[in-house]
Amino acid sequence: MSCCFVPPYLLAHIAEATGDPHAARTCAQTRALDAALRERRAGSPPALVVPSDADGTKTVYTAGGTTRLPGEKARGDDEPPTGDLAVDEAYDSTGVVSTLFATAFGREGIDGEGTPVTVTVHYGERYDNAFWDGRQLVFGDGDGVVFERFTKPPDVLFHEYAHGVTQFTADLTYADQSGALNESMSDCFAAMAKQRMLGQSAAGADWLIGEGLFVPGIAAVALRSMREPGTAYDDPVLGKDPQVGSMSDDVQTEADNGGVHLNSGIPNRAFTLAALALGGNSWEVPGQIWYAALTGGSVGSGTGFAGFAAASVEAAERLFGAREAELVGDAWAQVGVVPGMDPPARAPAEVPPGTVRVVRSGGFAGLVRVGSLALGDGPAGAEVAALLERTDFAAIRDVRTDPDRFVYAFVHDGQEVTVPESALTPELARVASLVLGEPLPDTP
Repeated sequence: MSCCFVPPYLLAHIAEATGDPHAARTCAQTRALDAALRERRAGSPPALVVPSDADGTKTVYTAGGTTRLPGEKARGDDEPPTGDLAVDEAYDSTGVVSTLFATAFGREGIDGEGTPVTVTVHYGERYDNAFWDGRQLVFGDGDGVVFERFTKPPDVLFHEYAHGVTQFTADLTYADQSGALNESMSDCFAAMAKQRMLGQSAAGADWLIGEGLFVPGIAAVALRSMREPGTAYDDPVLGKDPQVGSMSDDVQTEADNGGVHLNSGIPNRAFTLAALALGGNSWEVPGQIWYAALTGGSVGSGTGFAGFAAASVEAAERLFGAREAELVGDAWAQVGVVPGMDPPARAPAEVPPGTVRVVRSGGFAGLVRVGSLALGDGPAGAEVAALLERTDFAAIRDVRTDPDRFVYAFVHDGQEVTVPESALTPELARVASLVLGEPLPDTP
């Protein structure tokens, strides 16, 4: 699994709102790098690969403005500061979050096996993102126009580290509600690590994620607010924070892998409300409950909000008692989630008979393209009809969708299938090209 910190819709809005050629180039560069960070097929999470020159429990590398991973070794375990802010920030933040998981949850390393953590900084040129690529943590320097360096707010690294933990536990599928839960797990554990680092109780914390990520002059307190989703920023360049914090505002969309960044505010707010009601430190009672739910076996790759809520209520009662279980259930109720069975999967979008609909979304830039074509509509329609006849939609299953990568949704004859760009068959790549009127996507 690979996950990026900045939502794709935000990068797209920045490029459009600024009208700045540099901003557009930055987003284009970020989007181009997507091609190099390919989606991986479904199956067991990959084992962590430790570079031959790794040192101790954590090693920080520098890509030196390239996209080569892991890059050159910059700082090993127990080595003194280097004077490179990004290197030293990444080193210190990795130590903080690793210590949280080890001491609060008894978890050694991202994979639970104590495998050393690999971190790369100075990735790309003015790269506006940070991500977990399934094996290591990676951080860009930001463009200096909208974004600061991505190692500056420590909770950015905490967030990405937690994506690795989720991969090696419940491995929540990065789409729809399970994908929003995936995002939320990272925000929740990032908040715990930040509060523990600062010595803050749940009541004394600001519950902000990514505070300090934006350059001065941007009207933003952070990238997200867990306590009040949708209030983190309101700026001409960024737009208005679109996150929601209640099921009454749940965003139904084909873009953003089903709204994973938008709807993660719902479970984020539930955790915040539970932590405030339970009192004390977030990594103690509420953190223990969330970690037990994530790792206890009842939460799987397709679990949604209601399923995780049920697991958290059960964990609260098992670990602490009826009062704590009631408070956790009340927190979920306040965001409109009733613990129990998750809703059925989203039904395929309706399209007229004899028509195919293609939606391209995701990617770092978050651009959404939608197109439809009648199968009898000229040479293109006839070619698409022939291509679809050779495509077995039912056979295209179990394809791993990595966060913030381009994905294509095809709807035809009552069927819908979502395929990562790198997993497109030649037939579906040609269909996408004809329906969307764009150059042929790359195929494996």
